[in-house]
Amino acid sequence: MAARGHVQDPNDRRLRPIYDYLDNGNNKMAIQQADKLLKKHKDLYCAKVLKAIGLQRTGKQDEAFTLAQEVTALEPTDDNSLQALTILYREMHRPELVTKLYEVAVKKVPSSEEYHSHLFMAYARVGEYKKMQQAGMALYKIVPKNPYYFWSVMSLVMQAISERDEKLSKTMFLPLAERMVAKMVKEEKIEAEAEVQLYFMILERLGKYVEALEVVRGKLGEKLTSELQSRENKCMALYKKLDRWPECNALSRKLLLTNPDDWQFFLSYFDSLFHVIDESWSPPEEGEHSLEGEVESSVAQAIKFVLDRISAEETKGSRQLRGPYLARLELIQRLRQRGSPEEKELGEPHELMFQYFEKFGDKPCCISDLKIFLDLLAPDQHVQFINRVMETVLLTAPAEGAIALPADTKALQRHLCVVQLARSLGLHHAMDREHKLSLIHELKTRYRHGLEFGKLRLPSGKSSLKTELQYSDVYCLLAAHVLIDMWAETGEEWSLWQCLGLLEEGLIQSPSNAQFKLLLILIFCRLGAFEPVVDLYSSLDAKHVQHDTIGYLLTRYAESLGQFAASSQSCNFSLRFFHSNQKDTSEYIIQAYKYGAFEKIPEFIAFRNRLNSSLHFAQVRTERMLLDLFLEANILSSLEENIKSMGLCPEEDAIPWNDMRDNRDLTVLASWDPKDRYRYSLFSSTLMYSYVQMFCIA
Repeated sequence: MAARGHVQDPNDRRLRPIYDYLDNGNNKMAIQQADKLLKKHKDLYCAKVLKAIGLQRTGKQDEAFTLAQEVTALEPTDDNSLQALTILYREMHRPELVTKLYEVAVKKVPSSEEYHSHLFMAYARVGEYKKMQQAGMALYKIVPKNPYYFWSVMSLVMQAISERDEKLSKTMFLPLAERMVAKMVKEEKIEAEAEVQLYFMILERLGKYVEALEVVRGKLGEKLTSELQSRENKCMALYKKLDRWPECNALSRKLLLTNPDDWQFFLSYFDSLFHVIDESWSPPEEGEHSLEGEVESSVAQAIKFVLDRISAEETKGSRQLRGPYLARLELIQRLRQRGSPEEKELGEPHELMFQYFEKFGDKPCCISDLKIFLDLLAPDQHVQFINRVMETVLLTAPAEGAIALPADTKALQRHLCVVQLARSLGLHHAMDREHKLSLIHELKTRYRHGLEFGKLRLPSGKSSLKTELQYSDVYCLLAAHVLIDMWAETGEEWSLWQCLGLLEEGLIQSPSNAQFKLLLILIFCRLGAFEPVVDLYSSLDAKHVQHDTIGYLLTRYAESLGQFAASSQSCNFSLRFFHSNQKDTSEYIIQAYKYGAFEKIPEFIAFRNRLNSSLHFAQVRTERMLLDLFLEANILSSLEENIKSMGLCPEEDAIPWNDMRDNRDLTVLASWDPKDRYRYSLFSSTLMYSYVQMFCIA
């Protein structure tokens, strides 16, 4: 007997042209096609909804809503109509109406797994955690699958997180969630890693760190495999919360033996070491030191451990790891802070930093590695240190009296590192005017010479990609910073114009260099020229949360510089991101439920709340209202409509000042200024570099 083929629903065939028109953006044709179909099939609910979608997308929101409500009142249960109504209500930003749709559908078809699942997700979109819990359990009773059971458990956790009364969340919601998971553990029904992660999250929120540790170290912990060293990291965090420093020390030591380049383990090792010393801990006379093995409880042992790791690297010859060498400097820094004389056993910091530069000076990360340890150098060692490392850089003068230049990219990178170290030590700031001008000339020369290395890496006749940065871009940036220093000290604008020209030159060679663009934006705004700023900000191609963290660079200056139309556009641009945040985050939460990423759900909720409480969001929203009033003040009828649409009610609109968050990234600009040149921003407790403050806050 021949196999029977799939029989297509005739309604699907009839609706297909309407779907195609909507997908292609041809909404008017979709409406016409829906009208034709409804003349022949008046009871085809989905056609009415698709027509409503077309009306919504052509700006006829009232007609679309009326038509949608007509279909909703008929309580449809076919999948096509329900899915189409879901899409329509989401476009209308009315997700609460979707829940009513599926509540009716579930009552009419109580055994449908699909409808129960859609109802749960509809509740997730509006944050109805209690109803999510009930829907999850109802779904589990129909189809007893673990994911549905744990959807309900996670919804209990979300009730605990959203509950303002912390006592209630810890005495009712979380204990109930714990009992539900414990029941599955007892019955040996735990199947997936996500379920163990959720159990761990519940115990951690209840403060039951000992029980959480037993879970991670026990049989259930074997399921934690999706992340590298997931069990070890969780154990480390729990040991710290329990103040079990011997175990923390032993575990970090054990992990460093296998991976001596993991910096977080070195930090945990040093933290636990000094806690163990301060507690006067001593190993037991018999048996293991701790659950995790051997514990090191003295500075001498720590020094030996670090030096042994360095010795192991020295025997490698090539491709040595940076971690052990940096750990030695970190240990010196900590011993010095404690006033411990043992620091001398590790060597002199300036000598060790010189050795580090010799090994890793040709890597771009060398400056960021050494920068955090520059405090170890005495002020009278600064010039000596820079001169000494400069002697190791191979430079060749093309002619007598000319500037000595690097012959390859490794030498260029070493010299770049030296220049950045010199600025970080304050040597550039201490120069007089003539020396600064000479330094700027030298940096420009080195920048232009370094462009040749960018050409050498390309095959003959090929041009570099726009996304590629030049090897010598940092020279250009450093020269710009010195010019800004001169402007800050003297107030002479010629240095800003020089800086402007230099950065524009750099942008031609590296069109994707964000640092060039950010500095240009600030300089143009300082000079009162806003028009180029819009294109520069647009070319940054800011993504998602960056509209909140760096959006102030655009919106702050537009109105004050009299660019009202541009200000209105930039405010609208920012507001679109904030308004889409609510919808987008709901989708992230739904996906997290579907794929069992329960630990991410509280993070998504916190992220959404942080954006909703953004100070930048509040400022942009207010600026947009004021601009609307200002730009349409000469049209009385339009002005009245605008004021009504704003829905302002001063008596009820309380500003939640305590919840406001300043999410701006005030450190987005690269800087090599020494710490004594930091200043506090007027709007934030975040430390800013002085020239950033002059531009952003002045």
